[in-house]
Amino acid sequence: MAAEQQFIPKWIAWESTRRCNLSCVHCRCSSDLAAAAGDFTTEEAYRLIDDICEVSKPVLVLSGGEPLMRPDIFDIARYGTSRGLRMCMATNGTLITDAVCAEMKSADLKMVSLSLDGSTAAIHDDFRQCAGAFDGVVRAAETLRRNGIKFLINSSFTKRNQHDIGSCFRLAKQLGATAWYMFMIVPTGRGEEIMDELVSKEDYEDILKWHYEQEKREDEILMRPTCAPHYYRIVPQMAKAEGVDFKRRSLTFSTGGGKGCIAAQSICLIDCFGNLKPCSYFHSSVGNVKQIPFKDLWFNSKVFNELRDFSKYKGKCGECEFINVCGGCRARADAVYGDYLAEEPFCNYIPLKTRKRLEREAAENRGE
Repeated sequence: MAAEQQFIPKWIAWESTRRCNLSCVHCRCSSDLAAAAGDFTTEEAYRLIDDICEVSKPVLVLSGGEPLMRPDIFDIARYGTSRGLRMCMATNGTLITDAVCAEMKSADLKMVSLSLDGSTAAIHDDFRQCAGAFDGVVRAAETLRRNGIKFLINSSFTKRNQHDIGSCFRLAKQLGATAWYMFMIVPTGRGEEIMDELVSKEDYEDILKWHYEQEKREDEILMRPTCAPHYYRIVPQMAKAEGVDFKRRSLTFSTGGGKGCIAAQSICLIDCFGNLKPCSYFHSSVGNVKQIPFKDLWFNSKVFNELRDFSKYKGKCGECEFINVCGGCRARADAVYGDYLAEEPFCNYIPLKTRKRLEREAAENRGE
């Protein structure tokens, strides 16, 4: 199958600005109030949308920073909608008002994502490094619900708040979210400074098993672990062990087709300077969309094409029987090992092929 048919962008995040009114400990782009507002003019943003439409009509997430700090954000959203894109917005929620909701409806935003990293102000505000952030996101959820705007909640976890995962999930349900995405931190941007706070391999596995048990019986809210590709190994493993035929509920804006890491396969990030990256957490870019057409970068980038070729994956990932559904987090491998094709550093599963190889090597060392 030609790459043009097999790999098309279904979900693109565009970093519309790096300015933000918060300074969160894990922020991938190290946003703050003094950060650059972004190099794209309104007209350049329109041209970017036109270029994307040359390839496909994906979900386009207006991200940041805080996109609501960009004065022309709704003009851009309306233009994207007029071109047939499914426009969404990722916001910390603190700036959402009834007037903002009216603009969101005018632009026909399909979904708004809010960030909630704790079930209490003490936990969330510590993570977000801003007193009052928790009250702001709760108020935003109530405002969006009152205005009939669908929203999902993203929750990011490290050791400092992993004890609160269950409570965070329950609060997301109470607030009326359409979906809850559990993010396992990838150490990029400001997140590099909290490397020692990353959830351990063992806890990571247990948390994903908890997610499976919860998702199995959940019928009120959609659930997805994000940046946790080995969940797509854990689900068939646990379902098989239990002898159940577990069918996961589908999402309106599904991007992965039941796969783990989909960086460069169906998703990507464009930062505020125009640099194209395989996903929101990759360090390096493959080129700039202001200089090279998006279509050329998407289909012809060496990095993108290597990420699509599982035969190039190394270590345990390269030997794993779940490679086609998991893939390991490529950005995490890049951040930890400096090699985006290396094995997933936060997976403790030993593939069958690896196990047999190790047993064979051990036997040879014993002289058997």
